[in-house]
Amino acid sequence: MGQAVVVAGAGPLSPLAIEAVRDGAFIVAADSGLDYAVAVGLVPDVLVGDLDSITAAGRMWAYEHAAEIEEHEPDKDLTDTELAITRALRVPDVDDLLLLCGSNSAIDERLDHLFGIVLALGHPALAVLDQVRAVIGTTQFRVLHAGRSATLELDPGQQFSLLALHGPCTGVNASGARWPLIDATLTASEARGVSNEATSTPEVSVRTGVLTVVIP
Repeated sequence: MGQAVVVAGAGPLSPLAIEAVRDGAFIVAADSGLDYAVAVGLVPDVLVGDLDSITAAGRMWAYEHAAEIEEHEPDKDLTDTELAITRALRVPDVDDLLLLCGSNSAIDERLDHLFGIVLALGHPALAVLDQVRAVIGTTQFRVLHAGRSATLELDPGQQFSLLALHGPCTGVNASGARWPLIDATLTASEARGVSNEATSTPEVSVRTGVLTVVIP
């Protein structure tokens, strides 16, 4: 098993988010994400961003705990989240990326921020990882790059959605579901994969494209 890396974003983290963190995970905090990570007992190894929203206490924590600080200019092409993901990929032997954001952060009022976070998880550079996951508020995401599969630990009747947010997905399979899919094609302009239900333990896979699994 390789190294798990957590990218901690803004907003108070839910118990579900904290439970998703693997023991021994390397933690990269995106700006004020450090404040929220420390508040729930996580210990960031790296602080990344333009540092315009982290508190003075958060900065002091980073200095006192000798965290690596990667500060960027405010005028930049990448968001703090994207910069944190880029840093996460430089961690040796990384194979599991988990992004955490709180439920009452700025993304509640800025859907563009939410879209940006989810779209960033489909970046081709992440295709080498075994797992790409996120917990935003209390919503779970699994992002499957081409050729990947996932077992969803869901109770019977629990809902999940399959979305081709990054473009067409072919060879989509979903078993253990009320509406199974076999070698299906999903596109970014349809919602056919929304609100499926687990009947047993769902198994999901995709042959080409990037498939986003949403567990509300």
